[in-house]
Amino acid sequence: MVPIVCHPSMPLPLLLAADLPIGAEVPFVDMAPADVGGGMLMPSYNPTPELVDRFDPAARAVVLAAELPRVWCGTYRGFRDGAVTPATLRLASLTPMGQIVDLRGRLNLGATSTPVQGNLNAKSDQLDMVPMTPEVPAMLEFGGGFSGLQGLQLSGWNAPRLTNPGGRLELSPEACLAEAPVLEPAAPIRGLW
Repeated sequence: MVPIVCHPSMPLPLLLAADLPIGAEVPFVDMAPADVGGGMLMPSYNPTPELVDRFDPAARAVVLAAELPRVWCGTYRGFRDGAVTPATLRLASLTPMGQIVDLRGRLNLGATSTPVQGNLNAKSDQLDMVPMTPEVPAMLEFGGGFSGLQGLQLSGWNAPRLTNPGGRLELSPEACLAEAPVLEPAAPIRGLW
């Protein structure tokens, strides 16, 4: 990076966002005056690399693919009638592809089950997920998809037509644990004689 040098009577130059390539890291620059000789003060360039964003979305995608729970439970609530339907998402495969996690599995809404495929962005937690067959539950329409900005936890159904207002899918891996049946301790085994 080239240091910025200005005459004290000139205003400091502005760094325009349009001059930067997409995804460029811009460190914080301290423009404190420094004496460079001859009594003239010039701004100095003191980068602080601790403030640069070092987040690696590709590495997070690998971690998500390995550690994301495979079963998510919750509810789907349609915006038209407000009816609540139990929902379960079972993820069969999670594959990291750069900063995207490709996910495939089955979505159960009530008594209807449909295969789904989606993309989870490891940098923004944006989810796009679509049913893969026309046999979708009555409250959904084939051709639509789920979109959200909170990963698998909260997404909305975007219907293919404006006459269907869509709905809200809320999922949590903890909800599956709460729904699991409680096993009672087995009775002790007694001998026959």
